[in-house]
Amino acid sequence: MDRSIYVAMTGAAQILRAQTAVANNIANASTVGYKATVDAFEDAPVAGPGAPTRINAVSEGVGYDFTQGPLVRTGRALDVAVQGSGWIAVQSPDGGVGYTRAGDLQMTPAGLLTDAQGNPVLGDNGPISIPQAASIHIGTDGTISVVPLGQQARSLATVGRIDLVNPPSNALQLGGDGLMHLADGATAPPDASVHLASGVLEQSNVDAAASLVDVISLARRFDLQVKAIQSADQNAQTASQLIQPS
Repeated sequence: MDRSIYVAMTGAAQILRAQTAVANNIANASTVGYKATVDAFEDAPVAGPGAPTRINAVSEGVGYDFTQGPLVRTGRALDVAVQGSGWIAVQSPDGGVGYTRAGDLQMTPAGLLTDAQGNPVLGDNGPISIPQAASIHIGTDGTISVVPLGQQARSLATVGRIDLVNPPSNALQLGGDGLMHLADGATAPPDASVHLASGVLEQSNVDAAASLVDVISLARRFDLQVKAIQSADQNAQTASQLIQPS
């Protein structure tokens, strides 16, 4: 294979990978609490015989944008948003512990508090259950208080406290369940410095306009790589015709 074709083909393949990452961000531009993935082109040495100066440009995920997304007031009692850095601890589908910023909490008919994906929200003593109540209030420290049915508004009863954590950002990785997990499989301890805003939701921090510009830019780069492949192929065909005996 002509070396220039191989170089252009490799570049086109990596651009497609970068487009996939940007497309995923755009698809989650309206997902509550979503953190944009950050993808970048990095140089990777070419293995095998040849000059050590040979490198390929490789598209790799380099982390996540953990900046806080816009806060939107909803007034719903079970909507909460983490203020600043921090995470809400939930039970992942495999029975472990995961972390989310999506504060659009739900309550099952049995009273189990979950996130929007159905993962139980964890408290000091495991998954939190809320009894039937006239009203529910979630405090800034995650404390859940209810007014029992038939009681006056001042008759508040505490039923649990949401486990709020703040592990180092570089220790988190996104799992296949859509939740963040500690890279070493450990669990983060509760952090009293993490606070919630009640009746508020944090929106995705994806910059949709900038992401669309990235898609257009990557598409143009892909076209250039394809044109390079076509030019190399045409040159090879022309050269083959020139060396053929007349």
